Amino acid sequence: MEKIWLKSYAPGVPESIDFRQLTLQEALTQTAAKYPQNRALIFQGKAVSYAELDQMVSRFASALKALGVKPGDRVALLLPNLVQTVVGIYGALRLGALAVPNNPLYTDRELEHQLNDSGSEVLLCLDIIIPRMLKLRDRTRVKQIISCHVRDYLPFPLKQLFPFVKRDMHLKTPQGKDIYEFTDLLWNHGPIEGNYPAHMDDTAVLIYTGGTTGVSKGVELTQRNLSYNCQQGRAWCPTFEDGKEVVLGCLPFFHSYGMTGAMNMSIVHGWANVLIAKPEAKAILEAVHKQRVTFIPGVPTLFNAMINYPETKKYDLSSVKACLSGAAPLALETIRGFKDLTGIMISEAYGLTETSPCTHGIPFGGKEKPGCIGLPVPDTDAKLVDVDDYTREITAFGEPGELCIKGPQVMKGYLNRPDETAAVIKDGWLLTGDIATVDEEGYFTIVDRKKDLIISGGFNIFPREVDEILFAHPKISEACAIGVPDSHSGERVKAYVVLKAGQTATEEEIIEFCREKLARYKVPKYVEFMTELPKSAVGKILRKELRAAEAAKGKGDTAR
Repeated sequence: MEKIWLKSYAPGVPESIDFRQLTLQEALTQTAAKYPQNRALIFQGKAVSYAELDQMVSRFASALKALGVKPGDRVALLLPNLVQTVVGIYGALRLGALAVPNNPLYTDRELEHQLNDSGSEVLLCLDIIIPRMLKLRDRTRVKQIISCHVRDYLPFPLKQLFPFVKRDMHLKTPQGKDIYEFTDLLWNHGPIEGNYPAHMDDTAVLIYTGGTTGVSKGVELTQRNLSYNCQQGRAWCPTFEDGKEVVLGCLPFFHSYGMTGAMNMSIVHGWANVLIAKPEAKAILEAVHKQRVTFIPGVPTLFNAMINYPETKKYDLSSVKACLSGAAPLALETIRGFKDLTGIMISEAYGLTETSPCTHGIPFGGKEKPGCIGLPVPDTDAKLVDVDDYTREITAFGEPGELCIKGPQVMKGYLNRPDETAAVIKDGWLLTGDIATVDEEGYFTIVDRKKDLIISGGFNIFPREVDEILFAHPKISEACAIGVPDSHSGERVKAYVVLKAGQTATEEEIIEFCREKLARYKVPKYVEFMTELPKSAVGKILRKELRAAEAAKGKGDTAR
């Protein structure tokens, strides 16, 4: 398509970038030199300057070296968004080690696999999880465990009050062999000199894909992948200023979106990062109000929570320049609801763990097309191919095809899985598994996941289309459609629905609403009401978990 999207770029966005050959650890060094007194991290009101952060990272790198960590070793983290998380990741990178962030909500089975697969020998861990990890340690290669406390970087008087407020939390690190306190390690070691001379194509981070229906895979993201994606993101925001923005760090840093969109972007460009360990509506709104946040990278459930919070209007959100939503489809009703409430248009973006993550976005300051994922960011190519034959490119506007990506942000590959890497990277193109269309202006729209497609009576049904209609119902807060077995049609649509607080509805009421807006074969045959839908750590509704639960129940047409 000859990059037809370039004509739709917002003013000030370049077609191509003269990338800086800058590793993440070098970026921190440069930012600390340029903006030493700027706030780097803000946690519960306590600020850490860039000079302080750079010193902490150097001290922690020195501590890791004393523990025997060498360049190329893997340092795992099991933490929410804390000061220690940023110091831990950048301390590992400064030493030439790989950072392996993990989701603290994962089960022991999932963590055992990821720790063994990555070969991690050091683990930074939230204090309340340490008893579990001590039991798990003998089944992994982990030797040393470093305990991190939420209270360590709280301001006065919160730090003094915290142990009394959180009496139900395990706050005391158990005594034992190779168990250390983070703060003890930090202050007992002098700063290491300089940065390990990493190459841009060295793996920097291993991030594991969600292994809900199978074994999770470690995605190898290089220094180039992560550094270039930060530079692509900065080019996409020409009105942003280096050293002046304030980012809401509510997306978990163990997820590629939170790592790049909040943590790395802030460090590379000298922005302040407001850390939110538990992203709830009140905490988010208070942070935006008090810290004058200018940029909110979020997910649909986060924005829905802000919309539905009863006291949202008492907070001043006027400092916000831009909101970005990714990691899951953004319903049109959410876009409208948020704009009606705040006057701010949420821009949708798209990416994968395998792409560091950002590949597309609605241009800030450009043409808005709600419901689209927007245009490929600079130096990113995109095409659509036949879902059954990746060699056949689709060139007709509006015709669905599998979205393929090529660019410097595409991963090195899956750790220890060359066959699976070869299955998704063809001639430099990453096959995303997402079905999309593109229009004459170069705007892409995700129709659905390749594996989520519902086939009923020979007709293809994209669940996201059904989701959009369900979201438009005035009583519905969240919804998700899946295909369930049907003896006559092969599959029929089933809708899982969460109602807004105080609302009641019947199955027939929801089905009738859909009949008015969808073709007959797309209308849900079944509706199940739930108090909540299963979600990933970043708030993405997990359609595959609903399918797995449905399969386990053995429901469908024949069961009725």
